[in-house]
Amino acid sequence: MAYTISSVLAIYFVLWWIVLFLTLPFGVRSQAESDETVAGSDPGAPIKTMMARKLLWTTVISAVIFAVAMVFYRLGYLNVGRLSELMGFSPLNTRKY
Repeated sequence: MAYTISSVLAIYFVLWWIVLFLTLPFGVRSQAESDETVAGSDPGAPIKTMMARKLLWTTVISAVIFAVAMVFYRLGYLNVGRLSELMGFSPLNTRKY
């Protein structure tokens, strides 16, 4: 199965969002933790989210994971038959019910 440009971008886009949600909690300090509570705000609200840094790290981490996955795909380790065998499915549907 050859990847088209649109499917490569879609896979990278989904991977990028997953990595973003994984990196969001890192480095966030709440107002209650740093004793800088603003009147009328939630004490759990973050002081600085550092989104630019997180977006940069998300892009770098996603690119590395995607590159490794593409290398494994090109070498033949990531294909439908091999993945179905790893998950316990018969690739030829020879299973009797």
